[in-house]
Amino acid sequence: MTQDALAGRVRAAARQHGLRSGTDKARVRKWERGVAPNSESQLYIAEALGLPVDIVRVDDWPNWLPRTADGVVPLGPHSSVPALREALRTAMDRRTFFTISGATLSALAADWAAGPTSALAQVRDGQPIGEDFVAFLESTTKQLASHATEQRQHTATLLDAHLSTVTDLLEHGRYTPALAQRLHTLAASLSQTVAWHRFDLGRHTHASQNWIAGLHNAHAAGDHDMGAGLLGDLAYQAAWRNDHTTAAIILNHALTRARNPAARCLLQLRLARTLAAQGDRSERRAVLRALAAAEKHLNDAGAERPAWCAWVSEADLAVDSGQALLELGDTGRAHQLITEGERLLPAARDKTRGVFLAYRAASYLDLKEPEPAAAAATQSLLLARRIGAPRCVQLVDDLLPRFEPYARTQGVPELFQLAAV
Repeated sequence: MTQDALAGRVRAAARQHGLRSGTDKARVRKWERGVAPNSESQLYIAEALGLPVDIVRVDDWPNWLPRTADGVVPLGPHSSVPALREALRTAMDRRTFFTISGATLSALAADWAAGPTSALAQVRDGQPIGEDFVAFLESTTKQLASHATEQRQHTATLLDAHLSTVTDLLEHGRYTPALAQRLHTLAASLSQTVAWHRFDLGRHTHASQNWIAGLHNAHAAGDHDMGAGLLGDLAYQAAWRNDHTTAAIILNHALTRARNPAARCLLQLRLARTLAAQGDRSERRAVLRALAAAEKHLNDAGAERPAWCAWVSEADLAVDSGQALLELGDTGRAHQLITEGERLLPAARDKTRGVFLAYRAASYLDLKEPEPAAAAATQSLLLARRIGAPRCVQLVDDLLPRFEPYARTQGVPELFQLAAV
């Protein structure tokens, strides 16, 4: 859009409100050169650009304006802070009208896979940042992430504040290269945790932007395993939304640079799940190869694991293998693995237990055993509501139509009644 065209649209927006704006090409030029428009002009600018006026933050001009056509900051040597800013802007309960296409995510994953081995951003001038303060942020972030599952629903605001603080430090602070690496690593970890909070609440655009911001910062720190993990999370989200083609592309890119056995195990499990879910029986060999690779990597994994995949265990291997086999039609073996995995899961992982119970209910339904299916689904729903896990609730809700042929079976009426509350 030319300066004249924008000025014309701003004047038209003012007329829609019965008012007059004196905006012209010269004034638009001043805005582009750093002069902030007044509050009324910023509202008209939003309307002129087809943006909702509730995204306007007069004291944060021009940062509230979207920076990219598709909402994704390109990967580059100085992209870590812009990506964080994009995620923080998206989190302010707006811009959910933007969606990120599978092609855009696949291209981002390809850029990461082909990128340099390290891309640590330049250290900036500004207020000096002390090592003690960075250590404090690292410690409190770890504490927030380690709370019991039912308490994590109360930590979202604190995590957002930590991420905003780290972003400000990266953008405006002065620090050594060693502290820069720690700050980028912390930004990546916080972004990943915040993304999962958003994902569990069904806020997919917000989750995507935080995973993308994490990817930029893992890239800046040269942490390829964490970058692969963040791509794996984006792939998990794509699979959840039934875009298995995008999920498989992203996972294959992620596997090119992941090195830690636990990280590779998790990526291979997700690859097996998404290949199986495509419904193409010709992929059976590829699914089984991915499951075999995941089992080998888990056996090779020692105590040295990235924090984001330290939890990967025999329980996850069993349940994800069972889910993949379920998609392939191997119902009996799938049910055995899912039941075994749910039994092996430690008590501390309640949210995962809720998901596994929903999977177990589905496997019982595939075996045409509605009574134990209803019992597992009821357990899952009660647990999900107790800990505040809407994603688990959605899994059970999605199963309810499959219980309709068994409406008079023991436990099914009670499940319907509980779900209706």
